[in-house]
Parts: sequence; structure tokens; C-alpha cells
Amino acid sequence: MFNGLFGSKGYKNISADEAKERLNENKNAVLIDVRSKDEHKQGHIPGSKNIPLDQIDQIEKIVKDKDKELIVYCLSGARASSACGALCQMGYTNVSNMGGIRNWPYEIKRG
Repeated sequence: MFNGLFGSKGYKNISADEAKERLNENKNAVLIDVRSKDEHKQGHIPGSKNIPLDQIDQIEKIVKDKDKELIVYCLSGARASSACGALCQMGYTNVSNMGGIRNWPYEIKRG
């Protein structure tokens, strides 16, 4: 619960450019959008999986490998940060916070 308040938060903050590079290099990386289903439909990064923050514990049904690279984003970065902390507490070891889709200068898919 206090992961991140007192030292190592267990995840990395990365830029949109770095996220794009990692996704291009590691085809097994999982891009996770923690916004609501409606927000996701309005526009999301192609290939992202929509797992709203209040359902982040459901990720274990989708990503069973705790060492798989996870890149998390939301609208502005606050929910992504919370999700990253929760993922680390669940035992995921390779978690990155890209922040918000607002910072994504690349393709956005609607619908």
C-alpha cells in the first residue's frame, strides 16, 4: 500500500518515445490502458489492452508471466502510477509507467 512513498517504487517512469522504442523492440511487451472502457473507445494506443484501474487485479488472467514487460498508461499519468504500484505489489517485476496518452505523439486508434 505504501510502495513508492518510502524509496524504491518498483517501477520505472518512461517517456512516450521510450515506450514506443520498447514496444518496437520487444514484441512480447504488453501495453496496458488503465482508463475506463469509454475513454479507451474514444481513443487509445493501437495494440493496448484496456484494464481499468479498478480492475487491475484481473491482469493475472491476461498476463500470467510476472516477468513480462508491462507498459502502463492512462490520460495524464495519475492512474497509471497507481496501477504500476499495484502491479509491483502483485509481483510483476518489469513494470514501466508511460504516464498519459496526452503525451503520445504517435498513432491513436478510435473506437
